[in-house]
Amino acid sequence: QVQLVESGGGLVQTGGSLRLSCVASGRTVSRSAMGWFRQAPGKEREFVAAMTWHGGSTVYANSVKGRFSISRDNAKNTAYLEMNSLKLEDTAVYFCAADAVGSWLQVYEWNYWGQGTQVTVSS
Repeated sequence: QVQLVESGGGLVQTGGSLRLSCVASGRTVSRSAMGWFRQAPGKEREFVAAMTWHGGSTVYANSVKGRFSISRDNAKNTAYLEMNSLKLEDTAVYFCAADAVGSWLQVYEWNYWGQGTQVTVSS
């Protein structure tokens, strides 16, 4: 089993930045893909970004491309999501996920999830 704990969320003004962290414990995820999703009130959980275990491949949702950056430190069993130029529509609970068995874009393909961290962007 893998436990994922996100941190780093908070309240930020439009145009600001935040860095989310996701620490994995239990079974190592150093050989697993890791990803980030988000869920706004009344909406379905949506894909944000993901990367391979070695970092050689990354994928971003079009809505965050050029503004968000995913990275990881396998020695620390930690993934990060650097978020810049934040917009009101980025407001959501952000979830970390690990170990996808299929398409990274699909929620049901990921085996492990964190509890989420709230990101609120205000004007």
